[in-house]
Amino acid sequence: MAPDEIIENRTFDEIRVGDSASVTRKLTRDDIALFAALSGDLNPTHMGSLGVLTAHSMWSGALTSAVLGTKLPGPGTIYAGQSLRFHKQIGAGDTLTIKVTVKEKIAASGIVVLDCECRDETGGRVMSGLAEVVAPAGKFKGPLAAAPGVRLRRHEKYDSLIERCRGFAPVSTAVAYPCEESALAAAVDAAKEGIIRPWLVGPAAAIRAVADKNGIDIAAYEIIDAPHSHGAAEKAVELVRLGKADLLMKGSLHTDELMAAVVRRETGLRTARRISHCFVLDVPTYPKPLVVTDAAVNISPTLEDKIDIARNAIDLAHALGLEEPRIAILSAVETVNPKIQSTLDAAALCKMADRGQITGGLLDGPLALDNAISPAAAKIKGIVSPVAGNADILLVPDIEAGNMLAKNLSFLAEADAAGIVLGARVPIILTSRADTVRARMASCAVAALFAHARQERVPMAAE
Repeated sequence: MAPDEIIENRTFDEIRVGDSASVTRKLTRDDIALFAALSGDLNPTHMGSLGVLTAHSMWSGALTSAVLGTKLPGPGTIYAGQSLRFHKQIGAGDTLTIKVTVKEKIAASGIVVLDCECRDETGGRVMSGLAEVVAPAGKFKGPLAAAPGVRLRRHEKYDSLIERCRGFAPVSTAVAYPCEESALAAAVDAAKEGIIRPWLVGPAAAIRAVADKNGIDIAAYEIIDAPHSHGAAEKAVELVRLGKADLLMKGSLHTDELMAAVVRRETGLRTARRISHCFVLDVPTYPKPLVVTDAAVNISPTLEDKIDIARNAIDLAHALGLEEPRIAILSAVETVNPKIQSTLDAAALCKMADRGQITGGLLDGPLALDNAISPAAAKIKGIVSPVAGNADILLVPDIEAGNMLAKNLSFLAEADAAGIVLGARVPIILTSRADTVRARMASCAVAALFAHARQERVPMAAE
Protein backbone atom coordinates (compact mmCIF):
# COMPACT_ATOMS: atom_id res chain seq x y z
CA MET A 1 0.00 0.00 0.00
CA ALA A 2 1.36 3.42 -0.92
CA PRO A 3 2.46 5.64 2.01
CA ASP A 4 -0.03 8.37 1.11
CA GLU A 5 -2.88 5.87 1.59
CA ILE A 6 -1.98 5.38 5.27
CA ILE A 7 -3.11 7.89 7.88
CA GLU A 8 -2.03 8.09 11.51
CA ASN A 9 -3.47 10.26 14.26
CA ARG A 10 -1.78 12.24 17.01
CA THR A 11 -3.10 11.61 20.51
CA PHE A 12 -3.47 14.44 23.03
CA ASP A 13 -0.24 13.40 24.75
CA GLU A 14 1.71 13.38 21.44
CA ILE A 15 0.60 16.83 20.34
CA ARG A 16 2.86 19.82 21.05
CA VAL A 17 2.09 23.53 20.85
CA GLY A 18 3.41 24.76 17.49
CA ASP A 19 2.70 21.51 15.63
CA SER A 20 1.09 22.15 12.25
CA ALA A 21 -0.39 20.41 9.24
CA SER A 22 -1.69 21.62 5.89
CA VAL A 23 -3.38 20.55 2.69
CA THR A 24 -3.45 22.19 -0.76
CA ARG A 25 -6.47 21.81 -2.98
CA LYS A 26 -7.55 23.32 -6.32
CA LEU A 27 -11.18 24.36 -6.30
CA THR A 28 -13.14 22.90 -9.22
CA ARG A 29 -16.64 23.31 -10.66
CA ASP A 30 -17.54 19.91 -9.22
CA ASP A 31 -16.44 21.01 -5.73
CA ILE A 32 -18.77 24.00 -5.97
CA ALA A 33 -21.68 21.90 -7.24
CA LEU A 34 -21.24 19.21 -4.59
CA PHE A 35 -20.92 21.73 -1.77
CA ALA A 36 -24.07 23.47 -3.00
CA ALA A 37 -25.97 20.18 -3.16
CA LEU A 38 -24.92 19.10 0.33
CA SER A 39 -25.33 22.47 2.02
CA GLY A 40 -28.42 23.65 0.16
CA ASP A 41 -26.58 26.87 -0.71
CA LEU A 42 -27.97 27.36 -4.23
CA ASN A 43 -27.13 31.05 -4.47
CA PRO A 44 -27.18 31.81 -8.25
CA THR A 45 -23.86 33.68 -8.04
CA HIS A 46 -22.25 30.53 -6.67
CA MET A 47 -23.75 28.23 -9.31
CA GLY A 48 -22.91 30.32 -12.36
CA SER A 49 -26.46 31.41 -13.14
CA LEU A 50 -25.39 35.07 -13.20
CA GLY A 51 -22.35 34.56 -15.39
CA VAL A 52 -19.84 33.80 -12.60
CA LEU A 53 -18.86 30.67 -10.76
CA THR A 54 -17.84 31.18 -7.12
CA ALA A 55 -17.88 29.19 -3.92
CA HIS A 56 -19.01 30.33 -0.51
CA SER A 57 -15.95 30.88 1.67
CA MET A 58 -17.40 28.29 4.05
CA TRP A 59 -15.95 25.76 1.62
CA SER A 60 -12.52 26.62 3.06
CA GLY A 61 -14.00 25.97 6.50
CA ALA A 62 -15.06 22.51 5.34
CA LEU A 63 -11.51 21.83 4.16
CA THR A 64 -10.25 22.89 7.58
CA SER A 65 -12.37 20.14 9.08
CA ALA A 66 -10.77 17.67 6.65
CA VAL A 67 -7.26 18.68 7.79
CA LEU A 68 -8.23 18.26 11.44
CA GLY A 69 -9.89 14.91 10.82
CA THR A 70 -7.16 13.32 8.69
CA LYS A 71 -3.87 15.01 9.66
CA LEU A 72 -3.83 16.92 12.97
CA PRO A 73 -4.99 15.51 15.29
CA GLY A 74 -6.37 12.97 12.78
CA PRO A 75 -8.80 10.02 13.08
CA GLY A 76 -10.80 10.08 16.31
CA THR A 77 -10.90 13.87 16.52
CA ILE A 78 -14.16 15.39 17.74
CA TYR A 79 -15.00 18.93 16.66
CA ALA A 80 -15.92 21.06 19.71
CA GLY A 81 -16.25 24.50 18.16
CA GLN A 82 -14.83 27.07 15.79
CA SER A 83 -14.62 30.79 15.18
CA LEU A 84 -13.70 31.68 11.61
CA ARG A 85 -13.60 34.88 9.55
CA PHE A 86 -13.79 34.93 5.74
CA HIS A 87 -11.78 37.62 3.97
CA LYS A 88 -12.23 37.23 0.20
CA GLN A 89 -14.27 35.49 -2.49
CA ILE A 90 -12.99 32.30 -4.08
CA GLY A 91 -13.90 30.67 -7.38
CA ALA A 92 -13.33 27.70 -9.65
CA GLY A 93 -9.65 27.43 -10.53
CA ASP A 94 -8.33 28.92 -7.26
CA THR A 95 -5.70 26.84 -5.46
CA LEU A 96 -6.12 26.99 -1.70
CA THR A 97 -3.72 26.01 1.10
CA ILE A 98 -5.33 25.34 4.47
CA LYS A 99 -2.99 25.23 7.48
CA VAL A 100 -3.75 24.46 11.12
CA THR A 101 -1.29 25.16 13.96
CA VAL A 102 -1.62 24.06 17.61
CA LYS A 103 -2.03 27.14 19.80
CA GLU A 104 -3.05 25.68 23.16
CA LYS A 105 -3.71 22.40 24.98
CA ILE A 106 -6.23 22.13 27.81
CA ALA A 107 -5.36 19.02 29.83
CA ALA A 108 -8.50 19.00 32.00
CA SER A 109 -10.81 18.59 28.99
CA GLY A 110 -8.48 17.07 26.39
CA ILE A 111 -9.24 20.02 24.09
CA VAL A 112 -6.70 21.31 21.61
CA VAL A 113 -7.04 24.87 20.26
CA LEU A 114 -5.63 25.43 16.75
CA ASP A 115 -5.03 28.52 14.64
CA CYS A 116 -6.59 28.02 11.20
CA GLU A 117 -5.65 29.86 8.04
CA CYS A 118 -6.46 29.54 4.35
CA ARG A 119 -4.57 31.35 1.57
CA ASP A 120 -4.93 31.27 -2.21
CA GLU A 121 -2.19 30.85 -4.80
CA THR A 122 -1.35 34.58 -4.64
CA GLY A 123 -0.80 34.44 -0.89
CA GLY A 124 -4.01 36.32 -0.23
CA ARG A 125 -5.78 35.40 2.98
CA VAL A 126 -9.12 33.72 2.40
CA MET A 127 -10.02 32.58 5.91
CA SER A 128 -8.60 32.77 9.46
CA GLY A 129 -9.74 31.83 12.93
CA LEU A 130 -9.67 29.23 15.68
CA ALA A 131 -10.89 25.66 16.00
CA GLU A 132 -11.36 23.65 19.18
CA VAL A 133 -11.24 19.86 19.04
CA VAL A 134 -11.18 16.98 21.45
CA ALA A 135 -8.00 15.11 20.55
CA PRO A 136 -8.11 11.31 20.33
CA ALA A 137 -7.00 9.40 23.39
CA GLY A 138 -6.03 6.21 21.51
CA LYS A 139 -3.74 5.60 18.55
CA PHE A 140 -4.91 4.82 15.05
CA LYS A 141 -2.88 3.93 12.00
CA GLY A 142 -4.51 2.49 8.92
CA PRO A 143 -5.71 2.98 5.35
CA LEU A 144 -7.48 6.14 4.30
CA ALA A 145 -11.13 5.40 3.60
CA ALA A 146 -12.06 5.34 -0.09
CA ALA A 147 -14.07 8.32 -1.25
CA PRO A 148 -17.65 7.41 -2.24
CA GLY A 149 -18.36 7.40 -5.97
CA VAL A 150 -20.30 10.52 -6.92
CA ARG A 151 -21.37 11.47 -10.44
CA LEU A 152 -22.61 14.96 -11.15
CA ARG A 153 -25.32 15.41 -13.76
CA ARG A 154 -24.41 18.35 -15.96
CA HIS A 155 -26.29 19.80 -18.92
CA GLU A 156 -23.45 21.59 -20.67
CA LYS A 157 -24.43 20.27 -24.11
CA TYR A 158 -27.94 21.73 -23.86
CA ASP A 159 -26.68 24.87 -22.13
CA SER A 160 -24.38 25.57 -25.08
CA LEU A 161 -27.29 25.18 -27.55
CA ILE A 162 -29.47 27.55 -25.55
CA GLU A 163 -26.59 30.01 -25.21
CA ARG A 164 -26.07 30.05 -28.99
CA CYS A 165 -29.64 31.29 -29.45
CA ARG A 166 -28.83 34.46 -27.53
CA GLY A 167 -26.98 35.74 -30.58
CA PHE A 168 -30.17 35.70 -32.68
CA ALA A 169 -33.53 37.42 -32.64
CA PRO A 170 -36.43 35.36 -31.22
CA VAL A 171 -38.11 33.19 -33.85
CA SER A 172 -41.81 33.71 -34.47
CA THR A 173 -43.53 30.48 -33.38
CA ALA A 174 -47.11 29.23 -33.73
CA VAL A 175 -47.91 27.23 -30.58
CA ALA A 176 -50.82 24.89 -31.24
CA TYR A 177 -53.25 24.42 -28.34
CA PRO A 178 -51.17 25.32 -25.23
CA CYS A 179 -54.04 24.44 -22.89
CA GLU A 180 -52.13 22.63 -20.14
CA GLU A 181 -49.62 24.04 -17.69
CA SER A 182 -46.56 22.22 -19.08
CA ALA A 183 -47.32 23.16 -22.69
CA LEU A 184 -47.98 26.82 -21.93
CA ALA A 185 -45.00 27.11 -19.58
CA ALA A 186 -42.70 25.58 -22.20
CA ALA A 187 -43.58 28.29 -24.72
CA VAL A 188 -43.43 31.12 -22.19
CA ASP A 189 -40.12 29.93 -20.70
CA ALA A 190 -38.55 29.80 -24.16
CA ALA A 191 -39.92 33.27 -24.90
CA LYS A 192 -38.44 34.67 -21.69
CA GLU A 193 -35.06 33.28 -22.75
CA GLY A 194 -35.37 35.11 -26.07
CA ILE A 195 -35.47 31.89 -28.11
CA ILE A 196 -38.97 32.22 -29.59
CA ARG A 197 -41.74 34.80 -29.98
CA PRO A 198 -44.94 32.77 -29.54
CA TRP A 199 -48.40 33.06 -31.04
CA LEU A 200 -50.67 31.17 -28.62
CA VAL A 201 -53.23 29.39 -30.80
CA GLY A 202 -56.31 27.80 -29.24
CA PRO A 203 -59.44 28.59 -27.21
CA ALA A 204 -58.59 32.00 -25.74
CA ALA A 205 -60.61 31.47 -22.56
CA ALA A 206 -58.98 28.10 -21.89
CA ILE A 207 -55.46 29.47 -22.45
CA ARG A 208 -56.09 32.41 -20.09
CA ALA A 209 -57.59 30.06 -17.49
CA VAL A 210 -54.49 27.85 -17.54
CA ALA A 211 -52.27 30.92 -17.24
CA ASP A 212 -54.26 32.33 -14.30
CA LYS A 213 -54.41 29.01 -12.47
CA ASN A 214 -50.66 28.40 -12.73
CA GLY A 215 -49.40 31.97 -12.37
CA ILE A 216 -48.02 32.17 -15.93
CA ASP A 217 -47.79 35.72 -17.27
CA ILE A 218 -48.96 35.76 -20.90
CA ALA A 219 -49.77 39.46 -21.18
CA ALA A 220 -46.96 40.03 -23.69
CA TYR A 221 -48.10 37.32 -26.12
CA GLU A 222 -50.86 37.39 -28.73
CA ILE A 223 -53.61 34.78 -28.52
CA ILE A 224 -55.13 33.51 -31.77
CA ASP A 225 -58.55 32.16 -30.89
CA ALA A 226 -59.46 28.70 -32.24
CA PRO A 227 -62.42 26.63 -31.03
CA HIS A 228 -60.76 23.27 -30.28
CA SER A 229 -57.55 21.27 -30.72
CA HIS A 230 -58.21 20.40 -34.39
CA GLY A 231 -58.93 24.03 -35.15
CA ALA A 232 -55.82 25.13 -33.25
CA ALA A 233 -53.64 22.80 -35.32
CA GLU A 234 -55.11 24.09 -38.57
CA LYS A 235 -54.83 27.74 -37.51
CA ALA A 236 -51.21 27.30 -36.36
CA VAL A 237 -50.32 25.70 -39.71
CA GLU A 238 -52.08 28.57 -41.48
CA LEU A 239 -49.90 31.10 -39.63
CA VAL A 240 -46.85 29.32 -41.03
CA ARG A 241 -48.26 29.25 -44.56
CA LEU A 242 -48.98 33.00 -44.33
CA GLY A 243 -45.37 33.64 -43.33
CA LYS A 244 -46.27 34.92 -39.86
CA ALA A 245 -44.48 32.06 -38.07
CA ASP A 246 -41.15 30.38 -38.80
CA LEU A 247 -41.63 27.55 -36.30
CA LEU A 248 -44.53 25.31 -35.32
CA MET A 249 -44.75 24.05 -31.73
CA LYS A 250 -46.94 21.29 -30.31
CA GLY A 251 -48.97 22.28 -27.28
CA SER A 252 -51.19 19.88 -25.32
CA LEU A 253 -52.98 18.32 -28.28
CA HIS A 254 -52.10 14.84 -29.57
CA THR A 255 -49.15 14.64 -31.95
CA ASP A 256 -51.41 12.92 -34.52
CA GLU A 257 -53.75 15.92 -34.56
CA LEU A 258 -50.93 18.35 -35.24
CA MET A 259 -49.24 16.18 -37.86
CA ALA A 260 -52.55 15.59 -39.68
CA ALA A 261 -52.75 19.34 -40.27
CA VAL A 262 -49.08 19.45 -41.27
CA VAL A 263 -49.29 16.71 -43.93
CA ARG A 264 -52.62 17.74 -45.45
CA ARG A 265 -51.92 18.08 -49.18
CA GLU A 266 -53.81 21.27 -49.95
CA THR A 267 -53.34 23.28 -46.76
CA GLY A 268 -50.43 21.62 -44.98
CA LEU A 269 -46.68 22.14 -44.85
CA ARG A 270 -45.42 19.33 -47.05
CA THR A 271 -42.26 19.52 -49.14
CA ALA A 272 -40.64 17.00 -51.47
CA ARG A 273 -38.80 15.65 -48.44
CA ARG A 274 -40.09 12.84 -46.27
CA ILE A 275 -40.99 14.20 -42.82
CA SER A 276 -38.94 12.65 -40.02
CA HIS A 277 -38.24 13.13 -36.33
CA CYS A 278 -34.94 13.67 -34.54
CA PHE A 279 -34.20 13.33 -30.85
CA VAL A 280 -31.25 15.48 -29.82
CA LEU A 281 -30.05 13.73 -26.67
CA ASP A 282 -27.85 15.05 -23.88
CA VAL A 283 -26.44 11.75 -22.56
CA PRO A 284 -24.31 12.15 -19.40
CA THR A 285 -21.90 9.39 -20.45
CA TYR A 286 -21.44 10.58 -24.05
CA PRO A 287 -19.11 13.50 -24.81
CA LYS A 288 -21.35 15.35 -27.29
CA PRO A 289 -25.00 15.72 -28.32
CA LEU A 290 -26.35 12.51 -29.87
CA VAL A 291 -29.09 12.53 -32.51
CA VAL A 292 -31.43 9.52 -32.81
CA THR A 293 -33.63 9.33 -35.92
CA ASP A 294 -36.38 8.35 -36.62
CA ALA A 295 -38.02 7.39 -33.34
CA ALA A 296 -41.43 9.04 -33.64
CA VAL A 297 -42.82 9.49 -37.17
CA ASN A 298 -41.85 6.80 -39.72
CA ILE A 299 -42.98 3.38 -38.53
CA SER A 300 -41.19 1.05 -40.96
CA PRO A 301 -39.14 3.31 -43.24
CA THR A 302 -38.14 2.05 -46.65
CA LEU A 303 -34.72 2.67 -48.18
CA GLU A 304 -36.20 5.66 -50.00
CA ASP A 305 -37.56 7.00 -46.70
CA LYS A 306 -34.18 6.54 -45.00
CA ILE A 307 -32.50 8.68 -47.65
CA ASP A 308 -34.61 11.64 -46.55
CA ILE A 309 -34.29 10.72 -42.88
CA ALA A 310 -30.51 10.85 -43.27
CA ARG A 311 -30.63 14.13 -45.19
CA ASN A 312 -32.89 15.75 -42.59
CA ALA A 313 -30.56 14.67 -39.78
CA ILE A 314 -27.51 15.96 -41.66
CA ASP A 315 -29.19 19.34 -42.16
CA LEU A 316 -29.96 19.45 -38.44
CA ALA A 317 -26.37 18.62 -37.52
CA HIS A 318 -25.14 21.43 -39.78
CA ALA A 319 -27.50 23.84 -38.02
CA LEU A 320 -26.05 22.74 -34.68
CA GLY A 321 -22.54 23.56 -35.86
CA LEU A 322 -21.23 20.22 -37.16
CA GLU A 323 -19.62 20.65 -40.59
CA GLU A 324 -19.37 16.92 -41.34
CA PRO A 325 -21.52 14.85 -38.97
CA ARG A 326 -20.86 11.14 -38.53
CA ILE A 327 -23.94 9.00 -39.22
CA ALA A 328 -24.03 5.44 -37.93
CA ILE A 329 -26.71 3.34 -39.66
CA LEU A 330 -27.76 0.89 -36.98
CA SER A 331 -28.68 -2.76 -37.14
CA ALA A 332 -28.28 -5.76 -34.86
CA VAL A 333 -24.95 -6.65 -36.51
CA GLU A 334 -22.10 -4.86 -38.21
CA THR A 335 -21.95 -7.05 -41.32
CA VAL A 336 -24.28 -7.18 -44.32
CA ASN A 337 -26.73 -10.08 -43.98
CA PRO A 338 -29.27 -10.67 -46.78
CA LYS A 339 -31.75 -11.93 -44.17
CA ILE A 340 -31.68 -8.63 -42.25
CA GLN A 341 -33.19 -5.83 -44.34
CA SER A 342 -31.65 -3.05 -42.22
CA THR A 343 -28.14 -4.24 -43.13
CA LEU A 344 -29.01 -4.11 -46.85
CA ASP A 345 -30.44 -0.60 -46.42
CA ALA A 346 -27.29 0.46 -44.59
CA ALA A 347 -25.04 -0.85 -47.35
CA ALA A 348 -27.10 0.93 -50.00
CA LEU A 349 -27.09 4.24 -48.10
CA CYS A 350 -23.30 4.07 -47.70
CA LYS A 351 -22.81 3.40 -51.40
CA MET A 352 -25.13 6.29 -52.23
CA ALA A 353 -22.99 8.53 -50.03
CA ASP A 354 -19.87 7.27 -51.83
CA ARG A 355 -21.47 8.25 -55.16
CA GLY A 356 -22.49 11.72 -53.96
CA GLN A 357 -26.23 10.99 -53.73
CA ILE A 358 -26.20 11.79 -50.01
CA THR A 359 -23.86 14.64 -49.10
CA GLY A 360 -22.82 16.68 -46.08
CA GLY A 361 -21.88 13.85 -43.72
CA LEU A 362 -19.92 10.65 -43.25
CA LEU A 363 -22.07 7.50 -43.37
CA ASP A 364 -21.13 4.03 -42.18
CA GLY A 365 -23.13 0.90 -41.59
CA PRO A 366 -24.42 -1.47 -40.74
CA LEU A 367 -23.13 -0.86 -37.22
CA ALA A 368 -24.40 -2.33 -33.99
CA LEU A 369 -25.03 0.21 -31.25
CA ASP A 370 -21.95 -0.71 -29.23
CA ASN A 371 -19.46 -0.18 -32.06
CA ALA A 372 -21.29 2.96 -33.20
CA ILE A 373 -20.70 4.80 -29.93
CA SER A 374 -17.83 2.96 -28.21
CA PRO A 375 -14.29 3.25 -29.61
CA ALA A 376 -13.28 0.23 -27.52
CA ALA A 377 -16.07 -1.93 -28.95
CA ALA A 378 -15.22 -0.85 -32.49
CA LYS A 379 -11.56 -1.70 -31.91
CA ILE A 380 -12.37 -5.13 -30.52
CA LYS A 381 -14.51 -5.86 -33.60
CA GLY A 382 -11.70 -4.64 -35.87
CA ILE A 383 -13.84 -1.89 -37.41
CA VAL A 384 -11.72 0.89 -38.91
CA SER A 385 -13.97 3.84 -39.68
CA PRO A 386 -14.21 7.57 -38.88
CA VAL A 387 -17.80 6.92 -37.74
CA ALA A 388 -17.44 3.80 -35.58
CA GLY A 389 -17.14 4.71 -31.90
CA ASN A 390 -17.67 8.39 -32.62
CA ALA A 391 -21.16 8.79 -34.09
CA ASP A 392 -23.05 12.07 -34.01
CA ILE A 393 -26.23 10.59 -35.51
CA LEU A 394 -27.78 7.15 -34.99
CA LEU A 395 -30.10 6.22 -37.87
CA VAL A 396 -32.29 3.42 -36.53
CA PRO A 397 -33.98 0.61 -38.52
CA ASP A 398 -37.57 1.45 -37.50
CA ILE A 399 -39.69 3.36 -35.01
CA GLU A 400 -39.69 0.52 -32.46
CA ALA A 401 -35.90 0.37 -32.27
CA GLY A 402 -35.62 4.16 -32.20
CA ASN A 403 -38.28 4.71 -29.58
CA MET A 404 -36.86 2.05 -27.28
CA LEU A 405 -33.33 3.38 -27.74
CA ALA A 406 -34.30 6.97 -26.97
CA LYS A 407 -36.39 6.04 -23.92
CA ASN A 408 -33.69 3.66 -22.70
CA LEU A 409 -31.19 6.54 -22.77
CA SER A 410 -33.69 8.89 -21.11
CA PHE A 411 -34.85 6.66 -18.26
CA LEU A 412 -31.83 4.41 -17.63
CA ALA A 413 -28.95 6.71 -18.62
CA GLU A 414 -30.59 9.93 -17.35
CA ALA A 415 -30.42 11.60 -20.77
CA ASP A 416 -32.51 14.63 -21.66
CA ALA A 417 -34.24 14.38 -25.04
CA ALA A 418 -35.10 17.39 -27.18
CA GLY A 419 -37.49 16.60 -30.03
CA ILE A 420 -37.86 18.18 -33.47
CA VAL A 421 -39.63 17.19 -36.69
CA LEU A 422 -37.95 18.08 -40.00
CA GLY A 423 -38.83 17.83 -43.68
CA ALA A 424 -41.80 20.20 -43.51
CA ARG A 425 -41.70 23.86 -44.54
CA VAL A 426 -40.59 24.80 -41.01
CA PRO A 427 -39.16 22.85 -38.08
CA ILE A 428 -41.80 21.46 -35.73
CA ILE A 429 -41.13 21.40 -31.97
CA LEU A 430 -42.50 18.33 -30.22
CA THR A 431 -42.52 18.39 -26.43
CA SER A 432 -43.98 15.97 -23.91
CA ARG A 433 -45.47 16.45 -20.47
CA ALA A 434 -42.74 14.08 -19.23
CA ASP A 435 -39.99 16.39 -20.51
CA THR A 436 -37.91 18.38 -18.06
CA VAL A 437 -37.97 22.17 -18.33
CA ARG A 438 -34.44 22.04 -19.73
CA ALA A 439 -35.42 19.48 -22.38
CA ARG A 440 -38.39 21.59 -23.49
CA MET A 441 -36.14 24.63 -23.69
CA ALA A 442 -33.57 22.66 -25.66
CA SER A 443 -36.25 21.54 -28.15
CA CYS A 444 -37.07 25.20 -28.80
CA ALA A 445 -33.37 26.07 -29.06
CA VAL A 446 -32.66 23.28 -31.58
CA ALA A 447 -35.60 24.35 -33.76
CA ALA A 448 -34.64 28.02 -33.54
CA LEU A 449 -31.04 27.30 -34.56
CA PHE A 450 -32.32 25.23 -37.49
CA ALA A 451 -34.63 28.07 -38.57
CA HIS A 452 -31.80 30.60 -38.39
CA ALA A 453 -29.49 28.29 -40.36
CA ARG A 454 -32.11 27.88 -43.12
CA GLN A 455 -32.44 31.63 -43.45
CA GLU A 456 -28.70 31.93 -44.03
CA ARG A 457 -28.35 29.30 -46.75
CA VAL A 458 -29.85 28.33 -50.08
CA PRO A 459 -32.99 26.19 -49.70
CA MET A 460 -32.53 22.43 -49.99
CA ALA A 461 -32.73 21.16 -53.56
CA ALA A 462 -35.22 18.51 -52.52
CA GLU A 463 -37.64 21.22 -51.40
